Amino acid sequence: MFINPLSPFTFLKISSLKATSLILFVLLLKSNLLRLKGGLIGGLFALILLSGIVISSSIAAGSIIYALKIKNDNNSNKDVDVEDKLEAVNI
Repeated sequence: MFINPLSPFTFLKISSLKATSLILFVLLLKSNLLRLKGGLIGGLFALILLSGIVISSSIAAGSIIYALKIKNDNNSNKDVDVEDKLEAVNI
């Protein structure tokens, strides 16, 4: 039986190759998870910004509609109120 004198070096090469591939696999998973996390955070932030824009524009539109409604109510009531308010002044 012939013993290979370089077998410890071969074992070290294979072990280091396995360790290197494991480290690279872990780093690949980590980078993919970080990319996924960044995408989720960015998407959530964009959703918050868009919802803020929608809410503020709907509040602005509602306030404009409310102001126009009050103006129209005042204009329609103004004619009736003026006639009711005309009274004789007693001195």
